[in-house]
Amino acid sequence: MTIWTPALPEGGPRYRRIAEAMAAAIGNGELAPGEKLPPQRRLADRLGVTVGTITRAYAEAQRQGWVESRVGSGTYVRQPAEEDHLPFFRAGQPADDGVIDISMSLPPPHPLRARGLKRALAGLIDSPEAVQAATEYQPEAGSEVQRARIAAWQGRLGLPDDPERLLITQGGQHGIHLLVHHLAQPGDLVAADALTYPGFVCAAQQAHLRPMAVPMDADGMDMDALARLCARQPPRLIYTTPDLNNPTGARLGEARRERLVALAREHDIWLIEDAVQYLPEAQRGTPLVSLAPERTLHVFSTSKVMAGGLRIGSLTVPERLQERLCSALRSQSWMVPPLMVEAACRWMEDPDSHELLRWQVEELAARRALALERLAAYEPQSREGSSLVWLPLPAGRRSSEVQALLARRGVKVSTPEPFCMGSEPAPQAIRLCLGPAETREALERALTIVDELLGEPPASPWQTL
Repeated sequence: MTIWTPALPEGGPRYRRIAEAMAAAIGNGELAPGEKLPPQRRLADRLGVTVGTITRAYAEAQRQGWVESRVGSGTYVRQPAEEDHLPFFRAGQPADDGVIDISMSLPPPHPLRARGLKRALAGLIDSPEAVQAATEYQPEAGSEVQRARIAAWQGRLGLPDDPERLLITQGGQHGIHLLVHHLAQPGDLVAADALTYPGFVCAAQQAHLRPMAVPMDADGMDMDALARLCARQPPRLIYTTPDLNNPTGARLGEARRERLVALAREHDIWLIEDAVQYLPEAQRGTPLVSLAPERTLHVFSTSKVMAGGLRIGSLTVPERLQERLCSALRSQSWMVPPLMVEAACRWMEDPDSHELLRWQVEELAARRALALERLAAYEPQSREGSSLVWLPLPAGRRSSEVQALLARRGVKVSTPEPFCMGSEPAPQAIRLCLGPAETREALERALTIVDELLGEPPASPWQTL
């Protein structure tokens, strides 16, 4: 009989860590299909846990479809069904051989992504009525039924849930592009944090808008600085990620949110609130769309909780803008493809999607704890619930140099330059994303490489001559 004894990852309940170790062992071939697992009491003794913990772990593994229990015989690794031959779903770009890419903000890989998407597509194909509806022309904002389903999903996540104010977009970036092109005219001033999401920077450049970088600190946008800028010349709109600045992770405090709304009302400024970088509801502040619904446009998408390639997002907008934005949607693409929206809706409604998000929150918390511990000497910055780590570099190190040296050692990271709003100089730091590494172990290898590199003396400038 196999005496399988896993090495448990850190973080989270023990039963769940045992179940995840079991899944990893099945995935790498350590446990083969049909192989019998150790009796629960024997494995409990080996791991130093209670039998109840092992019982819960086996039940969790069975619920996830990794094992099966046979009455009077024991628990066995399940023989693979047809759906198990799907590639491991990363929800992001393919990994290069030997390279650990922690430069992109992606959700962590998990088999439930592939299973949820396959069930959504299979259910759609098996419903002639759904196929018919999904291949017909729909209103520009999306069908009433699909908007209601997306709104209900957002409501379960603690996000805006009014289907009457919701427009379906082709991802969060499409929503941002739509707003900057139709809320401002070429030459208008638009403001954002001095370090902000590059997608907004690019959209503003393409719309020929003038960028206004607002200074920021650990608590987000500096409202005194914004007030001085508004006194000279108010921007037409302000783009903000109040719960989680990308790349620094700063969160806008409640007092600053209230002052931002007051300034926006005083100077008649539109507010674009980007919530795509998902955080658990307990880690968020009061939404701007709740504080100022008449001038806030809320952006969300499936990219950080399901998969970016779905290209399904939402805009929650004031009623007075709906007709104007619907006209823009119609002129751009007539509508978001309803077939893709239907697949996304079915995935949202799959019970496994709730389990996947719960697992993702716990997994990212464990990865964050690992990163903060491994890089503690460099004072990493990362908000609770975040998948981002902002790492200021030691004196004498430049972000471009560190990025290049890490790439040679098989680790990809982001530098601050793409996040700079306007012509502000970039700080010497790098951004690390905790989600895309295939496993916690792969992330730990990447963090070890970063730690080792930063512990070395910087390269001599004479080497560049």
